[in-house]
Amino acid sequence: MSFSSRFNDSPRGPGIETSLSWVKFVMITLVVLFCLSHKTRAQIDESQLGAWYMYFWTAKIKEGPWGFQGDVQYRNWNLMGDLEQLLLRGGLTYAPKNASVLFTLGYGNITTGAYGTSNHETIRESRVYQEALIPHKVGKIFFLRHRFRYEQRWVEGQDFRTRYRYNLFLDLPLNSKAIDQKTVYLALYNELFINGEQDIGDGRTVDLFDRNRTYGAVGYAIRKNLKVQLGLMRQITSNLGKTQLQLSLHHNW
Repeated sequence: MSFSSRFNDSPRGPGIETSLSWVKFVMITLVVLFCLSHKTRAQIDESQLGAWYMYFWTAKIKEGPWGFQGDVQYRNWNLMGDLEQLLLRGGLTYAPKNASVLFTLGYGNITTGAYGTSNHETIRESRVYQEALIPHKVGKIFFLRHRFRYEQRWVEGQDFRTRYRYNLFLDLPLNSKAIDQKTVYLALYNELFINGEQDIGDGRTVDLFDRNRTYGAVGYAIRKNLKVQLGLMRQITSNLGKTQLQLSLHHNW
């Protein structure tokens, strides 16, 4: 009798049967998890160009240090119609005398949609934020702004969370030395997001790194207080990278 015959004909005790059952169970579980993980990643088409349409505004109260600012952003997974986010945000601003800084205390209401035009599930979020915006000029035509923002977030179905954000903006006029009426300019920024908490409830966690956004656009000053920008933004999270077309209107009342 060959070795293979003796092995195949050997009686299997309960210990061997139990071990084989556990092996099968583990293998099936791994295959299912592997397929689910690929399905989850495939739900969002990272190669599909999304689009964000945005309106930003600021207004001063007479000639004093107080004012208001806000923005409306309609974000799509595709160019139009597949809602990624609807963001409504506004705040009270304060510009101290003889100091090159603008402080804001604000509130945002965010509705986040699931990927896919047939999926109408949404998650709502309320957000309070504080920020400091510090502008300065480098050389004759490099207009920089540093924005530091701290957010307190109440996301539907999650524990209370906070987040830290830092954005470096650069505006570079192309046909003049200042961004006045009829100026064409480049608008660039990079923004880093860091989560303040990683435990979001019910045993779920998020990474410390939340996301990073890199943006490049061409802007045009219709008037000194009214500008339009068209560009691309690349957003990277811990498990997703996607490019967005961005069209924005910037209005100083």
